[in-house]
Amino acid sequence: MSKWARILFVDDDREILKTFSTLLKDAGYMVDTAETGRDAVEKSTGNFYNVALIDIRLPDMEGTKLLTALKETTPKMVKIIVTGYPSLQNAVEAVNKGADGYIIKPAKTEMLLDTIREQLRRQQEAEQYGEQKIKEFIERRLSELDTEEEQISKRA
Repeated sequence: MSKWARILFVDDDREILKTFSTLLKDAGYMVDTAETGRDAVEKSTGNFYNVALIDIRLPDMEGTKLLTALKETTPKMVKIIVTGYPSLQNAVEAVNKGADGYIIKPAKTEMLLDTIREQLRRQQEAEQYGEQKIKEFIERRLSELDTEEEQISKRA
């Protein structure tokens, strides 16, 4: 996936937002930030993001609830939970609510970037697969229509 991908980083800690934003921008990504779940939903309604990095604890809602809300606004967006409070319970809940990844803070730079690259690669493959299936359907349908047209011509 090319570096033009848009990332929404959601965290209530401004220092973490600043650090991660700089890191991601330096890696070539377009980055937008939100400090609350409400702000993230609003931004995702008006903008397209390939990836959302979501803190598990936000001032107005749990990150797992935000996963559900973002699924409504941008279903194909990759959603990765980033937490300083790891537990088996919130990891399972995150996966059950649609998280595509789970990263523990403090995240190592390369691990974060590798996770984003891998998820973007998967996203692109899924998109290409969908486009290929649509192309195959159209080609098959055109062939069927040609056959039907030939049969009608023979009857006439």
